[in-house]
Amino acid sequence: MRGLLSLTHTVALAAVRCSRGCCGLRMFYAVRRGRRTGVFLTWDECRAQVDRFPAARFKKFATEDEAWAFVRNSTSPGGSEGDFVIVYTDGCCSSNGRRRARAGIGVYWGPGHPLNVGIRLPGRQTNQRAEIHAACKAIEQAKAQNISKLVLYTDSMFTINGITNWVQGWKKNGWRTSTGKEVINKEDFVMLEKLTQGMDIQWMHVPGHSGFRGNEEADRLAREGAKKSEDGTK
Repeated sequence: MRGLLSLTHTVALAAVRCSRGCCGLRMFYAVRRGRRTGVFLTWDECRAQVDRFPAARFKKFATEDEAWAFVRNSTSPGGSEGDFVIVYTDGCCSSNGRRRARAGIGVYWGPGHPLNVGIRLPGRQTNQRAEIHAACKAIEQAKAQNISKLVLYTDSMFTINGITNWVQGWKKNGWRTSTGKEVINKEDFVMLEKLTQGMDIQWMHVPGHSGFRGNEEADRLAREGAKKSEDGTK
């Protein structure tokens, strides 16, 4: 009888350990910064807390203990770094395509964040270049902060499609489009692709001017940047 009770106790402990992730039956989603912080059992629950939340921090863990350590910002195996950071980027250009065009880029990390920036786009003044270089700026900033995992929100499907789909085809075709024309934004995409090396970036599209704070703030910063001279002054 005593042996049976001991066996039952052992099985019960094993079941508890499995429920905490050691048996690989489930994952734990930790949210350090979001609408609600804590540990969630499904990605859908986690996403509801971090999707379009400025500067959200979250990560997936195999054990509940590691997940809670991450939430508390404690040191644990794999829990002290490597979480995804959310950033919003936007570009704008007044009189786009005209002689007096003025373009700016905006990068928004969160309320009052020291990395938030709005600057004038150097070189050729177009909206598409501004969108690409806003993403470039965000990645440059991330690398300078030793951030290697980004969720980058932009309202530019041109930028997203360019870097995730079209670039490889352009390179194979000698930087020409499927119709044989030269890629207009070649230098810009070359720069963007180079910056993405060694980065884990989730490219996310957000509809422009739809009330999402991060996008609205990035747009505001881009418009402020467009008002500056190319040397950064007003």
